[in-house]
Amino acid sequence: MKNKSYIGISFIVLIFGIWAVPKILAKFQKADLVTIGPVPKFELTDQNNKKISNADYLGKVYVVEFFFSTCPTICPIMNQNMLKLQEEFYGNPSFGIASITIDPEHDTPAVLKAHADQLGVKNYNWHFLTGDKKYIYDLALKGFNLYAGENDKQAGGFEHSGLFALIDKEGNIRCRKDSFDNPILYYDGLEEAGIKAIKEDIKKLLEE
Repeated sequence: MKNKSYIGISFIVLIFGIWAVPKILAKFQKADLVTIGPVPKFELTDQNNKKISNADYLGKVYVVEFFFSTCPTICPIMNQNMLKLQEEFYGNPSFGIASITIDPEHDTPAVLKAHADQLGVKNYNWHFLTGDKKYIYDLALKGFNLYAGENDKQAGGFEHSGLFALIDKEGNIRCRKDSFDNPILYYDGLEEAGIKAIKEDIKKLLEE
């Protein structure tokens, strides 16, 4: 009788193993996203006057944007879309956001703190970052290859990309491919289609 029970239990364990192994292995497989390269190293100061570097985001999937708090044009749209990402992944300690100002002379930690509070930022991994202007511009233009610049002819005195960079847990910039099988590099932070795409891909990276 004991032998029959043992055989029965063994059979159940075997069946469970056959069912579970593909799911376990899937956890360790890379998502079908292109690896662009390592995120450029950075160290800046956040809205709580704390030094934050790219190393602080290791083990997290996060999104990077360049903005400024007094922007009257695209930044409010980008901010609202970041809030959608916050809401989608709220409570997940493995998700974060880095919002880097391109107007650091105005956007001090105190200004960024007030800005974050006004937006309704709740994710403790959402850091609004400021620092030396040249350092930030080099980070945007040479590090991420995302445009940022001063322009007196533009509303607010600055202009910049409306794109979001997606970074995986190992600190690599990742993206999907377009309909022509080319890497998109970055995600549209202004249009609903771009936000839908980055949500889907954040979920994939969180599963890695």
